[in-house]
Amino acid sequence: MKSKSALRHHEPPVLPVVLLFGPTGVGKTDLIRNLPVEYFEVISADSMQVYRGMDIGTAKPDRAFREHIPHHLIDIRNPGEQFHLGDFIRLADEAVLDILKRGRLPVISGGTAYYFKHFLYGLPEAPSSDPHIRAELAARVQREGLEPLREMLHRVDPVSAERIDASDAYRIQRALEVYMSSGRPLSSFRLPEKLREGLDPLIIGLTRPREELYRRIDRRVEEMFAAGLPMEVASLKQAGYGPGDPGMKAIGYREFFEGEEEPLPRIQTASRRYAKRQLTFFRTLPGTIWMNPEEGEEIISRIYSFFNSRKESISRISSVSSE
Repeated sequence: MKSKSALRHHEPPVLPVVLLFGPTGVGKTDLIRNLPVEYFEVISADSMQVYRGMDIGTAKPDRAFREHIPHHLIDIRNPGEQFHLGDFIRLADEAVLDILKRGRLPVISGGTAYYFKHFLYGLPEAPSSDPHIRAELAARVQREGLEPLREMLHRVDPVSAERIDASDAYRIQRALEVYMSSGRPLSSFRLPEKLREGLDPLIIGLTRPREELYRRIDRRVEEMFAAGLPMEVASLKQAGYGPGDPGMKAIGYREFFEGEEEPLPRIQTASRRYAKRQLTFFRTLPGTIWMNPEEGEEIISRIYSFFNSRKESISRISSVSSE
């Protein structure tokens, strides 16, 4: 991540950025509402908030709030379009530099854990995509469903199988593609051990006692139904989207395509399990300052102090961009 102008001056920029993450329902959005709007902009790190028309089930910040404090990487794809990890890294990099050029501090906030890991450390040196193997795996999913591929991944790469959500068709197929093209499990390709060049992050993880978090999750799902989630899904179905579309694989949407059972309790169960996996993954990120969202004033103070201590770097980036 380098500014071309800065490179001409032989001064690679140092890019201050706040990473604010935590499991679903922990209270990230409520905390962001208290940020001073004149100093910060938010980059969403949620793999499903990128999709248009999926507002209630993804707990997307409402339009008024997004006008109050600018948000990036929300509503940039249709539910039938893929959005890959590489897309996130590229667009997040662009947004970080764009925000800094305006003299503000970017806050990357969300719950898609692997987005944060790869934003910090980059992508593993896994083999590039093999279109023939990818097409073969996609055709098999169409014929047999995803379950046979999940079982295969558990056999050849149990570490990746545990990390990847059971409904994430793209990541399951990608892990198998890597194994089939290289003979090595995806989990054997190591990430770089150092932060990406130029990053200067403040990393804050949000957590709550587990039972409290689960109660919040259950209540939030009930509130989603009261706010019209079934009607939102019906509208998406009417627009032609179905269980094979990337957006419809999200928790809160896929349950409406699975059997005749009431979706609400199944969404609650899936959300609690997802939160547990998120926390497990997030705790592998070194340098994280873990805090309870109830410590809101202290968290905001830390972020604001970080901004004040990096004003010189931000000013330098802003002035270089105007040359």
